[in-house]
Amino acid sequence: MVGIELDMIQSAGIGALALIAGMILTRKVAFLQKFCVPSPVSGGIIFSLLTLALYGWCDIEVSFDGTLKDVFMLAFFTSVGFQSDLKVIKQGGKPLVIMLTLLVVIIALQNLMPMGITRLLGVDPLIGMATGSISMTGGHGTAGGFASVLEGMGLHGAGTIGMAAATFGLIAGSMLGGPLAERIVRKKLTHEQMQAPDEEIDPAMAGIESDEASPTGRTKRISTNEQEFQQYAKASYCILLVMGAGTLLSWLLAKTGITFPTYFGALILAAIARNTAGFVSYKKNGKWVKADRLLDMDRIISVGNICLSLFLGMAMISLKLWELQSLALPLIVILVAQVVMMALFAYFAAFPLLGRDYDAAVLCAGMCGFGLGATPNAMANMSAVCYKYRYTVKPFLIVPIIGAMFADLINTAMITLFLNMI
Repeated sequence: MVGIELDMIQSAGIGALALIAGMILTRKVAFLQKFCVPSPVSGGIIFSLLTLALYGWCDIEVSFDGTLKDVFMLAFFTSVGFQSDLKVIKQGGKPLVIMLTLLVVIIALQNLMPMGITRLLGVDPLIGMATGSISMTGGHGTAGGFASVLEGMGLHGAGTIGMAAATFGLIAGSMLGGPLAERIVRKKLTHEQMQAPDEEIDPAMAGIESDEASPTGRTKRISTNEQEFQQYAKASYCILLVMGAGTLLSWLLAKTGITFPTYFGALILAAIARNTAGFVSYKKNGKWVKADRLLDMDRIISVGNICLSLFLGMAMISLKLWELQSLALPLIVILVAQVVMMALFAYFAAFPLLGRDYDAAVLCAGMCGFGLGATPNAMANMSAVCYKYRYTVKPFLIVPIIGAMFADLINTAMITLFLNMI
């Protein structure tokens, strides 16, 4: 076996090339658009298949340096922390609180069930964690983020297992959401429930629509190139500052003996900074201004998304697909069980708790999307249902807030809890 080791610059370059290839593929292939497959995933799979061919046919193993990949991952999760605005819970009211509660239950089930299956099959319980909420609710980003943690705990090929499971979940979530909502509409709702209500939108929910965390509520800003540069520079500095401080917090957390992901310190500090900035004021031009004005959330989100794309590109090209061969049966059993569990939970538990109405049916479609894949899948599921029947506002306000602001934060805490119970 011949080994080829690429340094961190070469690895980052190939990761960016995979990202560009994925962008082109996504524009050309309808399947990728339909299932909201991220560009780094579609492009990265091509490169991982190439390395698999080199390994299987030419006895050549290609290794990539993950230094910059880890930096991009840390930057992304720091931006996630900045998006966690707890004031939105109050704005969202009862539906948002119910959805957050259901999310906690889903994450717990996604970890408990595969760990039980691994015990029945007699395989490593860490495989259950890799195919649990890490890759289901968490998706590719969290799967890559926890790969080093699982590897350190003894799971060989954790990154490959997690990414493979996340890709399966991405497609399954898109395929499940629409048909499930369709069945709910046909079997559970009356003709009167399907009619659009005459009353106006709840003012509390209307407040969310203009919140900066909701893509539908963001306002377009016109600025010069220099202003744009300054805004992105300021966002980058904020992320880097919290990343640096977060490494110190992560170091302190590690001293407790509890297993935390490497990005946890930065994510928590960013969330604290976002939620305390509103209570701090500074004087500008003779007027007192809230400190949260310093946080340009649109730019912070954009910088975080760029880092996520680069991180995913590098993570996908690093997959060692040959490591999945011996785990084919346990993976299939666990992943199929995850899809069945999500369908049953949404149909028999989530729909009644959310109010047994049309909004609840659409929210169930979205839940399948972000519970097995990602927020874009959830939005696509809900759009498909609304296109067939009628548009409704509330689900399109709640789901982006949960997916963008709270899912990763809650999931990381729950995963950390389960990992330390093993």
